[in-house]
Amino acid sequence: QVLLVESGGGLVQTGRSLRLSCSASGRTDSIGAMGWFRQAPVKEREFVASITWSRAYTAYAGPVKGRFTISRDNAKNTVYLQMNSLKPEDTAVYYCAALKRGYAEYSVWGQGTQVTVSS
Repeated sequence: QVLLVESGGGLVQTGRSLRLSCSASGRTDSIGAMGWFRQAPVKEREFVASITWSRAYTAYAGPVKGRFTISRDNAKNTVYLQMNSLKPEDTAVYYCAALKRGYAEYSVWGQGTQVTVSS
């Protein structure tokens, strides 16, 4: 079993930065990739970024490309999301998720952390 805990959310002004962290524990050897998703009020949850656990291949959603950077520290079993040039439309609850090896969908989710960007 894998457990994920996010941290680092908060309230910032437009144009500022935040870094989110997601610490994984338990059967971390079963993780194939980690992702960040977000859900804004009255909107569906959407993909933000992902990174493969072994080779650190990354992928980004269009609206965050060039502003957000996902990275991981395997020694600490932690994934980060560096968010720069934040915009009010980035306001959402951000969730970390794990994609287990051999699985097609993210099956383990963190509790979420609120990010609010004021204009």
